Amino acid sequence: MSSILIKAATIVNENKQFTADLLIKDGLIERIDGTIDVKADQEINAEGLHLFPGCIDDQVHFREPGLTHKGEIYTESRAAVAGGITSFMEMPNTVPNTLTQELLEQKYQIGAQKSLANYSFFMGASNDNLDEVLKTDASQVCGIKVFMGSSTGNMLVDNPKTLEHLFAESPMLIATHCEDEATIKANLEHYKQLVGEQNLTIKFHPKIRSEEACYLSSSMAVALAKKHNTRLHILHISTEKETHLFSNAIPLSEKRITAEACIHHLWFSDADYETKGNLIKWNPAVKTATDREGILKAVLDGRIDVIATDHAPHTAEEKAQPYMQAPSGGPLVQHALPAMLELYHQGKITLEQIAEKMAHNVATLFRIEKRGFIREGYWADIALVNLNNPWTVTKDNILYKCNWSPFEGTTFKSKIAHTIVSGKLAYHNGQLVEVGSGSRLSFRQ
Repeated sequence: MSSILIKAATIVNENKQFTADLLIKDGLIERIDGTIDVKADQEINAEGLHLFPGCIDDQVHFREPGLTHKGEIYTESRAAVAGGITSFMEMPNTVPNTLTQELLEQKYQIGAQKSLANYSFFMGASNDNLDEVLKTDASQVCGIKVFMGSSTGNMLVDNPKTLEHLFAESPMLIATHCEDEATIKANLEHYKQLVGEQNLTIKFHPKIRSEEACYLSSSMAVALAKKHNTRLHILHISTEKETHLFSNAIPLSEKRITAEACIHHLWFSDADYETKGNLIKWNPAVKTATDREGILKAVLDGRIDVIATDHAPHTAEEKAQPYMQAPSGGPLVQHALPAMLELYHQGKITLEQIAEKMAHNVATLFRIEKRGFIREGYWADIALVNLNNPWTVTKDNILYKCNWSPFEGTTFKSKIAHTIVSGKLAYHNGQLVEVGSGSRLSFRQ
């Protein structure tokens, strides 16, 4: 293994900023000091750059196996690394759905061969695979994913008995997509009757996948978790109302019920449907500016614990279909950290809070071994950022396989300069280092 010496970086870590040198050896952070004078295999002059712990994205859909025309673990992990994301946790609604231990292990094998970022994969739950779910090794797998709302294939868990058993018996974290299916169906029928199916457009999306649909499902999940003392993590909170289901009264390390906000719910509002159309069609839907502000407030006050992407690419052709046919989801990993840094430039969040919500808290919540912090003895997962190097998102610099972004045309003030994954330089001055840098994440229990 090689050594890397980073000189004169402004380190953003554990609610502090300070200037120091950092020495990486054999994949680990060996030393952090004011001045380090040793010979290393590589040296990076980080004067004027901010050094963050690499972002850990707890919710991505990298589409492999089965949907690789949209994205692959290789292509999407490249985009993640270029965006300062050094670790990801990938969802089970691939094809086939990840509903057996054998299929789960196959994804880990793909990750080991192809991923430029560190990786973990969620085990999927369905109405009829509880025995398989309970075989999952909690030290090697990030969690169990439950779709309590519309989903792909056999992954909608809507049987009350199944949900009760899952929450009662799961020894590990359950991550949920919460939207009430019956409410969504009723809303859809209402608007079909009102305007006619052919007249349904993207502007109806947050009305169909409504605040009520989200709150009904989220509150049910919270009630189940409280009943059974389950470790519950609710993904992509999209309404201000839902934020009041969560508490900031105890430290994150002691919480049993946690929540995530996503980049698109912190950036866009329903006013953007007019210009962005289906490109910002997500489930749960982007809702009002009031919801957006409420979610950010909950992020800042600790009711919402982490920020993620829900990166979910589709082809431009798929997105160009009429509203009812266009799939939900969009690519985000390359632009998530630059977007959050833009909110910093707007005075809405601090650099320390970005490090906390995108790295420290994800590691704490999922109990990830030796990652998420800039600490001696921890794995060297690092994003070096120039806060004053403006660039505009264009087709030419998008790395997603689908080759589009909802941020196209946006100018960001901050640019990722270098990314280090498990002690290896994976992205350097705008160039990807094409080696499989990623390692499998492991978890304390």
